[in-house]
Amino acid sequence: MQTVKPIIFLMLLLPFWSFGQKQYTLSGHIRDAANGEGLIGAIVQVEGQGVGATTNEYGFYSLTLKEGDYSLRYSYLGFASQTRKIDLQANQKIDIQLATEDIQMQEVIVTDTPPDQNVSSMDMGVSKMEMKTIKAMPALLGEVDVIRSIQLLPGVSTVGEGASGFNVRGGGVDQNLILLDEAPVYNASHLMGFFSVFNPDAVKDVKLVKGGIPAQYGGRLSSLLDVRMKEGNAKQFAASGGIGTISSRLTLEGPIQKDKSSFIIAGRRSYADLFLKLSGDEDMKNNQLYFYDLSAKTNFTLGPKDRLFLSGYFGNDAFRFQSSDGDFSAKLRWGNKTGTIRWNHLFSDRLFANFTGIYSHYDYLLGVPTGSQAFEWTSHIYNYSGKADFTYYLNVRNTLSFGANLIHYRFHPGEAKPLGNESFFNPYILQQQRGVEYAAYVDNEQSLGQRLSLQYGLRFSAYDFTGPQTVFDYEGPVGQRKKPVNERTYKAGESIALYTNLEPRFSMRYSLTPGSSLKASYNRMAQYVHLISNTTAASPLDIWAPSTNNIKPELADQVALGYFRNLNDDQIETSAEVFYKTMQNQIDYVPGAETLLNQQLEGDLLYGKGRAYGLELYVRKNTGRLNGWVSYTLSRSERKIEGINNHQWYPAKYDRRHMLSVVGIYALNKRLSLSGNFAYNTGVATTFPNARYEIDGGKLTVPHNTDGTRNNYRVPAYHRLDLSLTLQSKKNETRRWQGEWVFSVYNVYSRRNAFTVYFRQNDERDDITTQTEAVRLSILGSILPSVTYNFTF
Repeated sequence: MQTVKPIIFLMLLLPFWSFGQKQYTLSGHIRDAANGEGLIGAIVQVEGQGVGATTNEYGFYSLTLKEGDYSLRYSYLGFASQTRKIDLQANQKIDIQLATEDIQMQEVIVTDTPPDQNVSSMDMGVSKMEMKTIKAMPALLGEVDVIRSIQLLPGVSTVGEGASGFNVRGGGVDQNLILLDEAPVYNASHLMGFFSVFNPDAVKDVKLVKGGIPAQYGGRLSSLLDVRMKEGNAKQFAASGGIGTISSRLTLEGPIQKDKSSFIIAGRRSYADLFLKLSGDEDMKNNQLYFYDLSAKTNFTLGPKDRLFLSGYFGNDAFRFQSSDGDFSAKLRWGNKTGTIRWNHLFSDRLFANFTGIYSHYDYLLGVPTGSQAFEWTSHIYNYSGKADFTYYLNVRNTLSFGANLIHYRFHPGEAKPLGNESFFNPYILQQQRGVEYAAYVDNEQSLGQRLSLQYGLRFSAYDFTGPQTVFDYEGPVGQRKKPVNERTYKAGESIALYTNLEPRFSMRYSLTPGSSLKASYNRMAQYVHLISNTTAASPLDIWAPSTNNIKPELADQVALGYFRNLNDDQIETSAEVFYKTMQNQIDYVPGAETLLNQQLEGDLLYGKGRAYGLELYVRKNTGRLNGWVSYTLSRSERKIEGINNHQWYPAKYDRRHMLSVVGIYALNKRLSLSGNFAYNTGVATTFPNARYEIDGGKLTVPHNTDGTRNNYRVPAYHRLDLSLTLQSKKNETRRWQGEWVFSVYNVYSRRNAFTVYFRQNDERDDITTQTEAVRLSILGSILPSVTYNFTF
């Protein structure tokens, strides 16, 4: 036994040692020859050696080899590969520009990953979607949408049409970390959830990570949605845009200094409010309903080892209703603002660093602008963060990542104030809340031969809830509203509650055959901010709350096992994954909880645990005239909260037992393509009454649940078919202008999918007893055709 420990210690140190021959480093960037954009995930393969490297988020690669002669193959699917022969006698830098291939009609490619990437990579529970694929899919009213597209992937769902956000593997909408160029986005929806905030013309890369999350990321329990913006065309000026049924958009990009710096600016606005002014109905004329967003990015090459990126997003939604007689009016506005500055620096050919400063702001406003009850209510969330990430390419078999970050939170839960001299509304302000989140991590991806690869890491996170703040403890019966006790006040910067967590991460890949592999992963995640919402679906008016002395951080542990196999010379990808996730400190609400403008909100919260488990099946065809995928998920998501459902497990409100998605894209010829989506989901869980109180001889009834069960019924199943037809203009080499018409039909057979079911009294009966009836509420219950014209020049 005494000899075993030294052997294990030597094995752990082995990756950091080099023996024998001298080693040199080959590094550089791989970019798109057409616009200079860095290619994420491009492959550098050492032919005949079984080793290689992939580019990072900035197109950088590094490969350390023994001295000698090598043949290197640079590739990226959809681009023509290049082969370079080198004599490696010293460190070398080789930058590569790959040109797109002339893809024939029978060789249509809908993915930008290598053919065997799903089998050979460490990725598990990872879905990467190219914008070309997203744009080819049918869209609601012609609006290409990142969020709606990922809802067709296995393990991803939503509670219904018009619901903001998405749910992953049984988690809530707030348990997804949504990043736009590394800045967190708190509400990723426009028009109350019908569209997302991401302008498709400004997006370069979309990646959803559901499991095996690297130690670099934390702060949410369920998933990471990483959206990267384009860098801008560094070769020549270009423009693109579209005119659609709901909105129009325009994107401009080009070089500031050719091959050294570039910019991109993309704007989008809906115009439903402009058509309302043409209405003959005076009430409709005075209404407003629109959204707009602006995305911008620029980058500068400062030298051979330095590059600077600046990016930002600004978006708003506005709604205003006013009656024709002016007796009543209301307004609602919400929006996101983000800003990111990043500095890439090469300390050496093997040490890549990225330093980032981030600003994020989400706010909303609700008000009645006129009358005796005129008021305006606002709420804000501010994030200021900085982080440093390092990647050290230790050798051909080990890539070490490490770094640290700090996030300062400032929450303004709500402030209501009267408007005008005639208003009798009393001003009301909720306490501001502050906190600081710290994290440091280390992670290593290690190859132990051609069959076995490991990725293991550890993340340390801490959250400090600080003053100035007056806080309480809460006491009361289980399952009921609790009263505040033990009031105490803290000074500015004084620590009120400090939480720390260790978050281990582990992933493994074992190649069974050249075309199949077995993968496993485990990760622990901690979440320090929480969405407070007791409605069926999240809305822009929901508030976010930090972890406090009463609200504990949410924790999740997830294990997953998957089998991956490619068929027919890598033309078809298949995978089967099972997962099991446990969650601690989950939040629910007492009956009749007041979540808005409630100074004692924490007294209305209940806590417990959750679990989710399931099977995800996925088949994808990447090439040929017909391509697309089929996904099926069998899963359960449950909660056990003290004081709810008799303290027994019950389905979460976003639990869906069966989820089936079918996506097909068919190239009829070089100019014409047809696509379709079909989705089927089990109805979401909801609580129905099993009895009623009758008042005044049955003239008034109140529905009631006698046994106190939660989510004891389900709304009818959700299913929908969408179709689209795309007609591209004839290509003319002498003309830069290219256009296409997109004809879409959403909800082809007019399915009235239930968003929720509510109960009301039917007073039309002849007898004295009032009948209680269930009513299905459908947000989109009819066929919705649309036409969009897209262009580039």
